[in-house]
Amino acid sequence: MAAFSGFADPSCKFWKNLAKHQDKAFYEAHKAEHKEAWEAPMKALLEELRDKLDSAYPDCDLAEPKLFRIHRDVRFSKDKSPYKTNVSGCLYVKAGAGSATSVPAPLYVQIGTNTFSGAGLYMMDPAQLAKFRAAVLDDKKGKELSTLVTKLEKAGYEPVAHDKLKKVPRGVDPEHPRAELLKMKGLTVTFPKLTAKEIGSREIVSLLTQHGKKVAPLVRWLTYTVL
Repeated sequence: MAAFSGFADPSCKFWKNLAKHQDKAFYEAHKAEHKEAWEAPMKALLEELRDKLDSAYPDCDLAEPKLFRIHRDVRFSKDKSPYKTNVSGCLYVKAGAGSATSVPAPLYVQIGTNTFSGAGLYMMDPAQLAKFRAAVLDDKKGKELSTLVTKLEKAGYEPVAHDKLKKVPRGVDPEHPRAELLKMKGLTVTFPKLTAKEIGSREIVSLLTQHGKKVAPLVRWLTYTVL
């Protein structure tokens, strides 16, 4: 595989056009561009980042990079548009056989009409959520997490949950010092948005390496806690 040198279409014209032409005929006519200009370099980018982030996870193994398919799952969506308008992939912490369906991601990258990058655990299954809440309630582990989150916030990152409770879990003091963390059903960190200049050059490699290493302590905390 060719070394990553940047995406050739940093303004994402391909994805903007696909957003306007959500039909099989258009996609099939431009399928080669999708494969060659987007999927191939994304895979090369993730493979290089996996090597660069390996040292930040001395006691974890990082799985082979995963690329997400372009076809949308429209079964439960009112929007029946068949294609995503971005290329996306991630690095996962390698989990053993029979482990939980969700595992922490040291890195997630999405480039297209809604460019986004980050890390963390998007959604916890019930068993993971129980472990997470127990750890947050634990004085030592909970303070460790709170410190990690605060440090990342001060560094300009945005720890978020895609879904959270309106109130703390039943039986928990509403005034608990880590009440907001206890409401979360997942915990991810959003990185600063990538620019076209960064997307079109190797600058994206150094930036995502830098971000990935800064959030590694949080991802490792999640790994030890929920897996």
